[in-house]
Amino acid sequence: MITPDSLDSARQTILHAQNIVVVSHIRPDGDSIGSILGLGLALEAMGKDVQMISPDGVPANFLHLEGTERIKQKTKGEIDLAIVVDCSDLSRAGHVLDAYGAPDINVDHHPGNTQFARINLINETAVSTTEIIGTNADALELPITKLAGQGLMLGLITDTIGFRTANMNANAMRLAASLMDLGVDLPDIYFKVLVERSFPAIRYWGQGLTNLQREGRLVWTTLSLRDRETASYPGGDDADLVSVLSSVNDADIAVIFIEQNPERVKVSWRARPGFDTSQIARRFGGGGHHAASGAEVEGLLEEVEEKVLEATRTLFQKERG
Repeated sequence: MITPDSLDSARQTILHAQNIVVVSHIRPDGDSIGSILGLGLALEAMGKDVQMISPDGVPANFLHLEGTERIKQKTKGEIDLAIVVDCSDLSRAGHVLDAYGAPDINVDHHPGNTQFARINLINETAVSTTEIIGTNADALELPITKLAGQGLMLGLITDTIGFRTANMNANAMRLAASLMDLGVDLPDIYFKVLVERSFPAIRYWGQGLTNLQREGRLVWTTLSLRDRETASYPGGDDADLVSVLSSVNDADIAVIFIEQNPERVKVSWRARPGFDTSQIARRFGGGGHHAASGAEVEGLLEEVEEKVLEATRTLFQKERG
């Protein structure tokens, strides 16, 4: 919960610091990169010296945004203040802050955030962490420039899959409108992160769709290392194929299994309202939201698929009574 006292404490802490690091989670998504850019560039506009850190770098489909070239994977030099964004627990930030210790400020919207910082700005009803940053910018005395606004818009668009998730709210729409007033090009960001795909990505989708399976209102597919090689797809993700799976009109939960190496598999869940896939993800060492969650699981692809599907079937039985 965000209170006036916690906002004031965060504001005072920021005002009295000069060398600030903004860190987000491993395996970054649009909200993590957008939060780094939105907050980091706003802090720079205040005159702060800012390091923007993503432990696993920046995904290729976000590199078109100005400022992403500034995002590094490790910190260096002096740090007065550490801010972690879009992380439900500190382990999600990797080892970037091991030498620093506990962060000063934690800004997040994930359910079950562990409140790991000295000051915790948590709003589970926000559609994205960038919504929290943008909504509270005035209270924190953050000047939101056009460049910072582009980052905030990225988080809004990607975490709501284009303003269409069940938790979408009027506040987020008002923030998007205010960012457009600053000159942020919503249609361009929307197209580049949600619509545009490379030729290898579409071929990769073809591999996954060929492997598609269904059991009642559950659908799933796998993407093996061989599938990735066949499609010449360079990334270790699913090229957002899971969003296509989640559009099946009479399915409640979609799961995708992406082989990372012969003994490790990335799993992503998407669900319709009424199902909480985050509880399954946490069981396998991951996390997320009710409708969208993920984990990386040790084991062979076939073994992980069997274990995860069994846990997902159990969720169906529990939540459908």
